[in-house]
Amino acid sequence: MTTETTDIEDVAASIAAGRKPRPQGPYRMEVGDAELAFRPVRIEDPVPTGRQVLEAAGIRRVEEHLLFQILTNGELEELRLDETTDLRGGGVERFLIFPSAESYRIELDRKVFEWGACAISGRVLKRLAGVDPVTYGVWLEVRGGEDQPVGDNELVQLDGKGLERFFTGITQTTEGVA
Repeated sequence: MTTETTDIEDVAASIAAGRKPRPQGPYRMEVGDAELAFRPVRIEDPVPTGRQVLEAAGIRRVEEHLLFQILTNGELEELRLDETTDLRGGGVERFLIFPSAESYRIELDRKVFEWGACAISGRVLKRLAGVDPVTYGVWLEVRGGEDQPVGDNELVQLDGKGLERFFTGITQTTEGVA
């Protein structure tokens, strides 16, 4: 009688505990979408290709999708289908998947991001910036005009000409309230 091991190495948990992930799989990582909704995914290979990550996430037409890894500093980096990433290196355990063939570049709080959808919401921008969504707002910079606030559920199209620039700032304050 054989028993199958279900001992999955949670990459994020091992990093949080201050240790490197073990050298062999299976591994638990997370994949998310354009709304930054994440779900767990199991993968065997410690150094998977982009194709392997997409397939592990249940994506069948991998050529029609973009994959980004979320780096430890919060930036996004595209992982091509034939490119590998090392899950044991620490800090590479979350990915974003977009059903798209092209990416868009945005600037948010002076950091440049690649984004895999032609639109992005104010709520997602706040999450990317790592700010408190209740007390912070986000604005689209308008050169030569008045900057436009972007509501949480409002979508900004990114497929126009040029780089879209966004910034965040506090919208609510308790200063002066007794």
